[in-house]
Amino acid sequence: MKRFTSWDDIEIAYHEWGDRGRDLPDVVLHHGFAVDARVNWELTGVVEALVSAGRRVVAPDARGHGSSQKPHDPHRYGEQRMARDLACLVDRIGAERIDLVGYSMGAIVALLFACADPRVRRLCVGGVGSGVIECGGVDRRAVPNDAIIAALQADDPDTIEPPGARPFRALADALGADRRALVAQARSVYRGDFALERIAAPTLVLAGREDPLAVRPQVLASAIPEARLTLLPGDHASTVAAPEFGAAIVEFLAAHDEAAGGAR
Repeated sequence: MKRFTSWDDIEIAYHEWGDRGRDLPDVVLHHGFAVDARVNWELTGVVEALVSAGRRVVAPDARGHGSSQKPHDPHRYGEQRMARDLACLVDRIGAERIDLVGYSMGAIVALLFACADPRVRRLCVGGVGSGVIECGGVDRRAVPNDAIIAALQADDPDTIEPPGARPFRALADALGADRRALVAQARSVYRGDFALERIAAPTLVLAGREDPLAVRPQVLASAIPEARLTLLPGDHASTVAAPEFGAAIVEFLAAHDEAAGGAR
């Protein structure tokens, strides 16, 4: 694990896997809310799938998550700030081009980054759907942010309502996460527009058929100029852990590599 100091003096940890042995850019992975890079990407087999395909992988722990710094001030959070952390990471690793993958909260970060930064060669986003456009960020309709905040702050997890908020608390407790930092992020989620028409990178949208946080993903795919949609089995938690998820990313990147002759 390595670290760097980001644009506003927050310390960000990041992980690296594989070797840069081919003329292909690094694959940068950005995880979702409450987890970290290892849980979202290594334990689910996504890292192994990419490394086995000959790719070098880099993944940060977002601010407030994993081994990165965890301030409790909501003004230090929001996916737009994480996108700036991502820009600092790309600078740090000296990458002229990257293939970028994000899931859930990380998908919002990846979309914001890809709308503004031309260094994205290929883009994959999962765990999001029409909420990107209709809610201006993560979909807050199935499980409101206020319910997630209340679940994270509850003294007794058995009292948490609605039931859809309980998994967020259970996950935080299972990982020993800093719940005050997670509350700060939940209070600061991005609510705004996305210049999706500016995304020049070929894009893959991945969504679970039973994912309430990624409903109508075709709406998102249709709004990105060079996007395609792949539906997978599972809900928000299980889709990213399904072997088909990592395989779809590997296949998507490989297909475009072949079409471009492996060009950076």
